Amino acid sequence: MKNTRFTEVQIMGVLRQVEGGVPAAELCREHGMSSATLYKWRAKYRQRDEGDGGGESPPEAHVC
Repeated sequence: MKNTRFTEVQIMGVLRQVEGGVPAAELCREHGMSSATLYKWRAKYRQRDEGDGGGESPPEAHVC
């Protein structure tokens, strides 16, 4: 498996900066990564956040 250059904590920090209004091009330059990487991270972690239940309660089990 390929070693990653950034830890998950670093990735989340970069994504928080994007959400805070820092331009994507500036962050990419600062961290030495491509804009495609940034947008892949956004898609990946957005899906992960939405997959955490979304505030819905789990279906209840019926006992016979």
